[in-house]
Amino acid sequence: MEGRCGEGSHTQSPSCAAVRSRKPCMDTGKHREKASSKKTEPRRATRPSSSDTRGLNGTSTEKRLRYSDCDYTPLCPLLSVAALSLCTRFYRITEPPHVCWDETHFGKMGSYYINRTFFFDVHPPLGKMLIGLAGYLTGYDGTFPFIKPGDKYEHHNYWGMRGFCAVLGSCLPPFAFLVVLELSHSTPAALITASLLIFDTGYITLSQYILLDPILMFFIMGAVLSMVKFNHQRLRPFSWSWWLWLLLTGVNLSGSLGVKFVGLFNILLVGINTAWDLWRLLGDLHLSLVDFMKHLIARMFGLIMLPLFLYTTIFAVHFVILNRSGPGDGFFSSAFQSRLIGNNLHNATMPEYLAYGSIITLKNLRIAGGYLHSHWHLYPEGVGAHQQQVTAYLHKDYNNLWLVKRPNSDDFTWNPELIRHGDIIRLEHKETTRNLHSHLHEAPLTKKHLQVTGYGINGTGDPNDLWQVEVCGGKKGDPVKVLRSKVRLLHRSTGCVLYSSGKTLPKWGWEQVEVTCSPYLKETPNSQWNIEDHVNPKLPNISLHVLKPSFLEILLESHIVMIRGNSGLKPKDNEINSKPWHWPINYQVIWWLNLFSLGLFVVMVSLCCVALQRGAKLGGTKKAHCQVLMEGGGLLFLGWLLHYLPFYTMGRILYYHHYFPAMLFSSMLTGLTLDTFLQNADLLFSPAVSKYILRGGQIVLLVGILHSFYLFHPLSYGMNGPLAHDPTSSMAGLRWLDSWEF
Repeated sequence: MEGRCGEGSHTQSPSCAAVRSRKPCMDTGKHREKASSKKTEPRRATRPSSSDTRGLNGTSTEKRLRYSDCDYTPLCPLLSVAALSLCTRFYRITEPPHVCWDETHFGKMGSYYINRTFFFDVHPPLGKMLIGLAGYLTGYDGTFPFIKPGDKYEHHNYWGMRGFCAVLGSCLPPFAFLVVLELSHSTPAALITASLLIFDTGYITLSQYILLDPILMFFIMGAVLSMVKFNHQRLRPFSWSWWLWLLLTGVNLSGSLGVKFVGLFNILLVGINTAWDLWRLLGDLHLSLVDFMKHLIARMFGLIMLPLFLYTTIFAVHFVILNRSGPGDGFFSSAFQSRLIGNNLHNATMPEYLAYGSIITLKNLRIAGGYLHSHWHLYPEGVGAHQQQVTAYLHKDYNNLWLVKRPNSDDFTWNPELIRHGDIIRLEHKETTRNLHSHLHEAPLTKKHLQVTGYGINGTGDPNDLWQVEVCGGKKGDPVKVLRSKVRLLHRSTGCVLYSSGKTLPKWGWEQVEVTCSPYLKETPNSQWNIEDHVNPKLPNISLHVLKPSFLEILLESHIVMIRGNSGLKPKDNEINSKPWHWPINYQVIWWLNLFSLGLFVVMVSLCCVALQRGAKLGGTKKAHCQVLMEGGGLLFLGWLLHYLPFYTMGRILYYHHYFPAMLFSSMLTGLTLDTFLQNADLLFSPAVSKYILRGGQIVLLVGILHSFYLFHPLSYGMNGPLAHDPTSSMAGLRWLDSWEF
C-alpha cells in the first residue's frame, strides 16, 4: 500500500486524512512498512527530496497535485505568535517620553527628510526615509531637535516613529515561525523559535525605539522567508506563486541593503542558495537546456535586476527629497553641493579664475577629505612645534577662509593678477591672520610626514610660509580655475606637498582630520585640492550651473563617502564597545540556550553524516530528520556564519546590536535543533518514555523561556526604585555575572 496521501485514487484512507489534519504529508518516495513490522515512529513531514523530482519543468500533474495538497500552515499557533509579538513590542512603547540612545541620530534624520534638509550618514537611506514617512503620516512636524539622549519629547508626536519600528519588529517572530515550519515541518520547532524571539529582552528593546535595526531585520527575515517559500515552489516552476516568492525575495533583498550594508550578507546567503538550486537543475537530465536558461534568466531578473533597480530608485527618491543644504554638505564634492538649494554654490556666480587678493576655501579631493581649516588652538606640548593647529574640517565654517597673498607684498591696489601654474603664494588664515606654514617637525599622526601649522602675526612670517601652485595636468602659465582645476601646493623650503591624511586627530585636535606635508609627491586625491568658495570684487563672475553632476555621478560619490565614513568609525576615549568573540559566548547577555544549540547542531549533523556514510539502516522518519538537519539546519547555520564572521574583518567600532541579525538565524536553528533532538529520544529510550521526554522537554523549554522573560523583563520596559548597580535594586540579584551590564 502506497504511503502518499492523495495518490493512486480519488478516495483517501482514514490514516491519510488523519495525517493531513495534523501535519503536511511526508513523501519519501518509499513504500509504507507492512502492518506486521514494528510500530511506526512519530512522523515528521518533509518536502520531496531532489531524488523524487524528475524534471522540475516537466513534473506530472499528479505530483503537483500531491505537493499542493500537503501544503499546510497551522493558523492558530501563527496568530498566537503574532498577537504575543505585538503585545510585547507595544507594551509601554511611549515610555520613556524622552530621547533614548540612537534615537538621537535616526529621529533627527527622520526630521531631516520631513524638512528636506540634506545630511550625511554611513548607511543607505531607506530606513531613515521610512522613519521620516512614519512620523509625517502620524502628525510629527519635524521640529524636534533630537540633540541628546534624555531630551523630553513634550508635545511632539514621537509615538508614530516608535510604533512603526515596533510593527516591523513584531513581524520577526511570525516570519521566523514560518521559516522554521517550512524547513522542519514541525509546529513545535516553529513555536520554540518564535518564543525565543518574542520573549527576548534584546529584540523587544530594539523594536521599541526609533532605530534602524528592526527595519533591517524585517527585510532580512522577509528575504529568508521568501527564499524558502520559493524553494518550496520548485515543483511548480513559472506558476504565479513561483513568481510571487521569487520577486518578493528580490524586493526584500533591495530593502535590507537599502537600510544597511549588512544586507550584503543576506544577498550572499540567497546567492549561495540560488547557485546550489541552479546546479541541481543543471544536473536534471529531464530538463532541456532551453528550460534551464529560462530558470537562469528568471532568477537573474528577480534576484539581480529587480533589486538593483529598486536600490537605485531608493537613492533617486533620497536625492529628490533632500534638495536643501544641510549639515551633510561638507562631506561631498563641490559639484555635488551645487545641486542643493541654499548652498552657497547653488546657482552661484563667482570669479572663474584665481587671483592674488582672493578669499577662498580649499576642499580636499579625497572623499570626505575636508576643507583646509585652522583655529586659535595650538598643538599640545610634545606634538611637533607648539604652534597653531591646521586641520581639515568636514563642515562649512568661517575658519575655512584663507586670503591668497603675494610672496613678498600685500599690495592689491592695482589690477588683479591671475595666479598661474608654477606661481608662489602665501595663504593667510582670515580669522587668525597666521600663515599656512610647514617645517621639519614630524606630523602628529603620520610620522613620516611633516607638520603643518599656522605661523606669524598679522600675515608676517618667514620663508617656510611660501607654497608653489601646481595645476594637475597643467603647464606653466595655465590659470587656476575655480572648482574645476585640481591644485597641489608644494612647500618651497622642504619640497613636500600639502596633504589630507584622512586620519582623525584626538580630542585636542577636536577630532578633525589631520593635515600634513607629505614628502611623497605622487599625485593622489589626498594631495589634490580645488578652490570652492571664491570672493574677489575686482574679478568678473560666472554662473556655476554648468557644474551640476549627473545622477550616476552623485550615486557613485554617495557610496564612496558612505563606505569611507563607515570604515572611519573608531572607538572614542572611554566609549563602550564590544568584540565579535564576545557575542556567541554571551559575554553580556542571556543567550546560553542558543550557544548550547549551536554546539548540539554540529554534533547531531556530524552523527547523521557518519550514519549515512556508513550505510546505517535508518527508518523513513529518521532519514527525514537527518534531511531536516542537513538541509534546513544547514541553511540556517550558513546564515548565522555569513552574518557573524565578516565582523572579524572590520576595523570599525562594533556594538552588541550588530549581532542581532545573526542571532535571528541562531534562534531559528535552536528551535529546529532542539525539536529534532527531542523527536529522536526513542534512540535511547523506549517509545513510551520517549513520548514523555518529547512533551516534557517542549514544556520545560517554553516554561524556561517564559520564566526568563518574567525575571528580566524590566531590562526592556524599565524598572522602579534604585538603579541596577545599587545592592537594594530589584535587579541586583539577577546580575549573575560581573560582566553583565544592566
